[in-house]
Amino acid sequence: MRILIAEDDLASRKFLDKFLSKYGDCDVVVDGMETIDAYLFAMREKKPYDLICLDIMMPKIDGVKVLKAIRDLETQKGILPERRAKIIMTTALGEAELVQTAFEYGCEAYASKPIDTKKFLEVMKKLGLIKQE
Repeated sequence: MRILIAEDDLASRKFLDKFLSKYGDCDVVVDGMETIDAYLFAMREKKPYDLICLDIMMPKIDGVKVLKAIRDLETQKGILPERRAKIIMTTALGEAELVQTAFEYGCEAYASKPIDTKKFLEVMKKLGLIKQE
């Protein structure tokens, strides 16, 4: 599985990288522009991401705008919904409005920080990213 971690906070970035590297190859970016660049590069290389962990509050372009850009690109490229990257939004904020907007733009799930690894694994199983035990 290919995983993109988009997170501006160093501690959260290291935590997610260590946790998720057990399940796939992780690339790590620190802002919204890098996230879109990494996504486009992966598509050009024909090695799309299976999972994108996307922080809502990031420099340059926030996660909700990045999510919309990725979904728009997938639509333009004719990628079927079941073939799209699974996107899990992460945030320390309890901003229900931003989370609601993220779901409207097509994220699959939302995880509040600090990340609960058991719940995160359950979400990954439900999304078909890892096998049920």
